Amino acid sequence: MNASTNNLPLTLRTTNSGFTLIELMVTIAVLAIIVGIAAPSISNQLANQRVKSTTATLVNALKEAKVESVIRRQEVELSYDNNGSNTGKIELEDDDSTFANYGYDAKSTINSDNNNIEFKPNKTADAMTFTICDDNKSISPRQILVSAIGVITIQSGGTCS
Repeated sequence: MNASTNNLPLTLRTTNSGFTLIELMVTIAVLAIIVGIAAPSISNQLANQRVKSTTATLVNALKEAKVESVIRRQEVELSYDNNGSNTGKIELEDDDSTFANYGYDAKSTINSDNNNIEFKPNKTADAMTFTICDDNKSISPRQILVSAIGVITIQSGGTCS
């Protein structure tokens, strides 16, 4: 049996299956509102992740410096450079040379009283507090505390300038 459009009622023949311009505009407006609400939240999440990532990178470098000073039986110095708009860098060096490099996001900054810390072979270190900040000032900073006996701890807090 062959059905054609001539056999259909007039109302079914004249209706189109598609979206009107008004329906499309309403959909786009609703989508724009949802994106406008979600964008600041996503921006804050990315900034928090940058701070956490930089904190983890610095903690790993500190732990490596501590272990390497014992293994090498010599002082190991960790130094960092926020490096302006480029990727920040952390270097580990002994008496002879630089033996490890780490990088962190350029939007994150590490602050402390001194740009370097020394770990000694007797498992001691210069006591120091590092504060990790982000360009987004609404993000709470994190602190890494290194005690005189080389214990490394992480905590929330600190101030960014």
